[in-house]
Amino acid sequence: MKKTILVFGIISGLIMSVMFLITLPFHDRLSMEQGMIIGYAGMIAASLLIYFGVRSYRDSQGGGKIGFGRAFGLGMAIVAVSGVLYVATWEIVYPVYMPDFYEKYAERRVAAAEAKGATPAEVAALRAGIDKEVAMYKQPLLNMLMTFLEPLPVGLIASLISAWALSRRRREGVPVTATA
Repeated sequence: MKKTILVFGIISGLIMSVMFLITLPFHDRLSMEQGMIIGYAGMIAASLLIYFGVRSYRDSQGGGKIGFGRAFGLGMAIVAVSGVLYVATWEIVYPVYMPDFYEKYAERRVAAAEAKGATPAEVAALRAGIDKEVAMYKQPLLNMLMTFLEPLPVGLIASLISAWALSRRRREGVPVTATA
């Protein structure tokens, strides 16, 4: 099980990290929405490895069967390994290539609020909240935790779907067929 978790977790983490690194040269030119779409697309692509990892374990070590709990746990372990690699990539790249990332992100959020017609009081409240967030992200452990939490919802959903799909009980002797 450990080998499956490590292999598929590392591949998944590499996919997220490579997607991040590919977009790095364009981070100043992408809008917040574009960056989020590209980032989450990479996380979804990386989460496909959860399904393949659970299926690999089921077929090679589970004799073709796996319970929901074990499949879900295996998926979440793959998510954890993948998340650690993603955090490591962020923590290496961010201070060197993007030391002002959070300040620029904050300014983009304020500008977006102003463009939508926010009042000066609303902008001031938003800026105060963002200043707290920026201060929080400057603390290394909180930064790592928040970065780890970014792909977690996608991985959680992928683990649930994979566990459900791969642990369904099949009747003996009845072939699994596709239905239209």
